[in-house]
Amino acid sequence: MSDESPVSRYRSNLHGEMDSAALYRALAAAESNPQLKEVYGRLAAVEEAHAEFWRKRLASVGAAAGARGPRWRTRVLAWAARRFGPEFVLPVVNSLERADFDKYDAQPEAVSAGLPADERSHSRVIAAMARPSEGGMTGSALAQIEGRHRSAGGNALRAAVLGANDGLVSNLSLVMGVAGADFSARTTLVTGLAGLIAGACSMAMGEWLSVNSSREFYQQQIAGEAAELTEFPEEEKQELQLIYQAKGLSEAQAKTLAERLIGNRETALDTLAREELGINPEELGGSAWTAAATSFLLFAGGAVIPVLPFFALGGLAAVGASIGLAALAMFAIGAGTTLFTGRGVVFSGLRQLAIGVAAAAVTYGVGKLIGVSLAS
Repeated sequence: MSDESPVSRYRSNLHGEMDSAALYRALAAAESNPQLKEVYGRLAAVEEAHAEFWRKRLASVGAAAGARGPRWRTRVLAWAARRFGPEFVLPVVNSLERADFDKYDAQPEAVSAGLPADERSHSRVIAAMARPSEGGMTGSALAQIEGRHRSAGGNALRAAVLGANDGLVSNLSLVMGVAGADFSARTTLVTGLAGLIAGACSMAMGEWLSVNSSREFYQQQIAGEAAELTEFPEEEKQELQLIYQAKGLSEAQAKTLAERLIGNRETALDTLAREELGINPEELGGSAWTAAATSFLLFAGGAVIPVLPFFALGGLAAVGASIGLAALAMFAIGAGTTLFTGRGVVFSGLRQLAIGVAAAAVTYGVGKLIGVSLAS
């Protein structure tokens, strides 16, 4: 908890709630969609209730609330919402809610009144509304909220292309650096294979840690959601109702759906995890071991290409063949990126080729300098 006096803290909380209420009222006034207008109005009403709570706390200690209008940030956001529409400022509002959603956790008065649950609810509702279209939320935004298509083909393809590219460029640079130092073909081959194994293992370990950490984080979020469902079932039901209203359902439809879902704890928790957190409880981001194995194979597949010529050739012939094979692979990888970038095949292929060759040239030159220094 902050070291500031209770009066200062109460006033700060009051002014923050007043700002939030004023902003939501402005968003409601600027919103043309009646369902979303209703959501903004209800959010504003909750913030106004919070403000009244802090006014009463100030009165209980004999302190005045103090006259104060909305801060400049609130006024600017309200003006932008009126001028360009609520969707223009929603990303900023979402960021502000995410930054403040835990501001009451260490304040006993707020905790006893259930304010932290309300703030978390507001944060998730605004996150769900952050990219609305004129008739409601966009399909991509709904997919993110509902936890669907999070490992869509485009993302998997991007990961595959980039994983192979990492192995190719990094090991080509390593092989060229060793070749530039005039080491034997055997030494270059061993170094390339060592770089392949070390790099693939490092990538696999990093991917395992990343996915496993995400799974643990998701599990913690779901456990927190389960606790909130037990402690504040009415707030969770209201939260679901607001989210479904944000999707375009009428208030009555959203309320009926939320009540039906909350009626069964297991179904409610599964739904809340998907709707509020964007997590599929059945997947939790996928298998860490599968991700690690895939990362290992992708990196190794790219890294082996510049090493292959050194199994049969030596000297400049091996270096030339290595560069030639790697160049073809880099062009192919660059061309492959057009599947999710939309750029031209030739442009993307040549750009990737230029980047990879530049990296190899730098390490070859450094190797050459080191080789000369060692020989002298």
